[in-house]
Amino acid sequence: MKNLGSAWLKFGLFTVGLGQSFVFVIVPPLARELGLSEVQTSAIFAFSAIGWALTSAAWGRASDKYGRRNIAVLGLIGYSASLVAMITPLFLVEKNLLDLAFLFPLLVFGRMLNGLLGSATRPAAFAYVADTSSEDKRTVKFARLESSFLIGTVAGPLIGGFLILISKETPFYVFSLLGLVASIGIFKNIENTSSLSKKNSDKSSKVSWRSHSVWPFLFLASISSLCLASLIQTIGFYIFDTFPSIEDLPVVISMTFALLSISTIVSQYLFTDAYPLSNTKLLIYGTLLLSFSYCMMAFYPKISVYYLAIIVNGIGGGLLRPAISSSLSLAQSPEHQGSVAGYLGSVYPIGHILTPIVAMPIYAINPSFLYYFSSILCLLCFIFIIINPVFSKK
Repeated sequence: MKNLGSAWLKFGLFTVGLGQSFVFVIVPPLARELGLSEVQTSAIFAFSAIGWALTSAAWGRASDKYGRRNIAVLGLIGYSASLVAMITPLFLVEKNLLDLAFLFPLLVFGRMLNGLLGSATRPAAFAYVADTSSEDKRTVKFARLESSFLIGTVAGPLIGGFLILISKETPFYVFSLLGLVASIGIFKNIENTSSLSKKNSDKSSKVSWRSHSVWPFLFLASISSLCLASLIQTIGFYIFDTFPSIEDLPVVISMTFALLSISTIVSQYLFTDAYPLSNTKLLIYGTLLLSFSYCMMAFYPKISVYYLAIIVNGIGGGLLRPAISSSLSLAQSPEHQGSVAGYLGSVYPIGHILTPIVAMPIYAINPSFLYYFSSILCLLCFIFIIINPVFSKK
């Protein structure tokens, strides 16, 4: 039953990955084509990221109290509803059945469903795995969950690209349906467990992000989130600005995203499953590889080197992210797993919130400066890991 339940959780995160990547690919050009500005389009995703950051910790605590299954299912339903709520106003405006004035607020509402409700799935899923896995298997279990989501982000544009030949709305409705299928599978195959009894439920709610066993991991996750979001949101700009003579630049951009995701998945498999490393080594090697990759991007503006840097970045990210999740989980008592998973989920959107404020102004001065900045941040993370004793215990 546990194996079947974990499989449905992985499928659930896979479906979320499908929709997340496809939304980022298709909604911005569709919205701009219908009359929204770039600022309005970016604001749609910024509002959602803020909603995600504000609610993820609460959903983690809710999974402690009301059970992992219920909260994971609620998140998938919210995610599925958000896909329908986003594509429907785009379709209606395109067919002149809805006034353009309503498009922006309706898109904000649709994406906010994902930020406010869709944010429930991830902390509940990771808390469930923490509840049902041994300490020595925690890292590989978390890595497999991460990989399920990443595989979805790779498959989303590919599958969506075929489905969009039917109509622009088809991929959204299909991905929404898959999310609902995953929610049914989770509901029927996972026991609604939580690690709390009524006696200690109040105790669990008191775990703080300021705790010495929590905040260092949130700090690392925040920095890695900013670096990754800065990279993702500037890949298209950087390739067009730096390699304008290359033909089929949209294909180059798509290949870049695919290389980043695939290298991350391969890295997670190799170094957490096939040839597992300790969490401390994963953290150290991951930050060093990320720092090196950003230096490569800044120093050598050649497309072949850029591809290599992207692969190195994916490998570094594949080491770092599951190690942060696993180390944080192992540093907590069982009754706090949902809460800390929620805290972790709340900091990952920080990068998308800060990128327009921090990263884009640096990029506007000089694209290389942004990658130098990210490299320095990763190097500071490496030093932080070395000097902070909480990491040596993992």
